[in-house]
Amino acid sequence: MSTITNGSGTASPAARAVAGRVMPIAPPVPSPRARRRLGLYALGTVLVVVGALAAVWLVNSTSHRVPVLALSRDVSFGDTITRTDLTRTDVAHDPSVRTVPADQASVVVGTVAATTLVQGSLLSPGQFATAAPPGAGQVLVSLPMPGSRLPAGGLHAGDKILVVDTPPADADVPQTAPSTIAATVVRVGRADLNDLTVIDVTTGTGDGPALAVRSATGRFALVVQPAGG
Repeated sequence: MSTITNGSGTASPAARAVAGRVMPIAPPVPSPRARRRLGLYALGTVLVVVGALAAVWLVNSTSHRVPVLALSRDVSFGDTITRTDLTRTDVAHDPSVRTVPADQASVVVGTVAATTLVQGSLLSPGQFATAAPPGAGQVLVSLPMPGSRLPAGGLHAGDKILVVDTPPADADVPQTAPSTIAATVVRVGRADLNDLTVIDVTTGTGDGPALAVRSATGRFALVVQPAGG
């Protein structure tokens, strides 16, 4: 590059000004592929942060455990609940699951099972009552049944049954539907030497006398209904 000089051999002021000027350099423009990589890095960072927050929330929610009552052994429907029937366990707090706090054990002991309680299950408020059956508006009737007329799987406390009136052995088959009485099994006794099993059931006060007559004559059959039926 040549330099403009004056007669004395030195550069002129205009030449020196041009030589001292630094030309600006344009910044590099990232390619579309680099911009996509940067976007992916940013998205990955966001996902990592969201995942970490979700993990923290899950740990905090599951770590909030409360002591509740559970069953240490089976308790039949209508039996009195004792202290040895209960145990304590810690579960994650869930408002949708009805449980009994462990500090309420003294309230539960002495009540009766309102349904068959299964070992290992959590106790809920609706599974025990203050009085043994029969309750208000009910009566208790005992039904003797030979083993040949019992269900093969047996009967259990809490089972819902229909006690069906049957005709004498030498009578014709009735043309109308037989009368029935709804009842709930409370206890099932042991079979005696004659293979006769006594079943305690509860029924409505108004059906008690008719059910007692069937019990005395032995002219009845049992129909097991679906749970809650």
